[in-house]
Amino acid sequence: MIERTEPEPSRPLWSWIRSSPGTHVWLLIIAVTSIIVVIVPDRVEHILLHRNSSNIHQLVKHPVRALLSSAFWIENPASLALYAVLFELFHAPVERWLGTLRWLLIVATAHIVATLASQKVLLTAIEDHRASRSMTHVVDIGVSYGLAAAVGVLTYRLPGPWRWLYLAGAVAFFGLPLLTGGTFTDLGHAIALSVGLLAWPLTRHAVSRETGVCFT
Repeated sequence: MIERTEPEPSRPLWSWIRSSPGTHVWLLIIAVTSIIVVIVPDRVEHILLHRNSSNIHQLVKHPVRALLSSAFWIENPASLALYAVLFELFHAPVERWLGTLRWLLIVATAHIVATLASQKVLLTAIEDHRASRSMTHVVDIGVSYGLAAAVGVLTYRLPGPWRWLYLAGAVAFFGLPLLTGGTFTDLGHAIALSVGLLAWPLTRHAVSRETGVCFT
């Protein structure tokens, strides 16, 4: 008697996650830290957000920790669902296209460069008495710089005229705030977008994990 075995059912969700592991590990960590922010007392929340911030005070005292830990917290846990959607729209496609290492290099570089440059501009404003000295302790956390970089580099994934329409929208979204009295965070977003756009050499000979097709 021959025993017939049923084929293992496909697991599209698991395949989707495996195709962009870095994106989903990052999102999972953000979900955990968001839950922590929700359940701890307000005083503890205040301490956590400030200790994990990449503001001037923390960058001077603990530069490596500040740059690393600030990328795993968001100030408003209610926005977690929105970030999950944005991660799937921008980070996941870039990671599948370029691979985890190149994706991580781009977003990490953008996070570091945008943070340091924007905080340097803020420090200059404080020294020139154009900003309050209390801004050295401002909460500066979140994942938006990495997202801006992913938005930028994804430009090169789009074909023909869609690329230019998408680029115009991205530049307008991140650039207009700077023309209307933007904050140091708006400057950081614009810098991070630029890092993504300047990462064009890393997109050459990329192999999509979805199709296995090489893009040059």
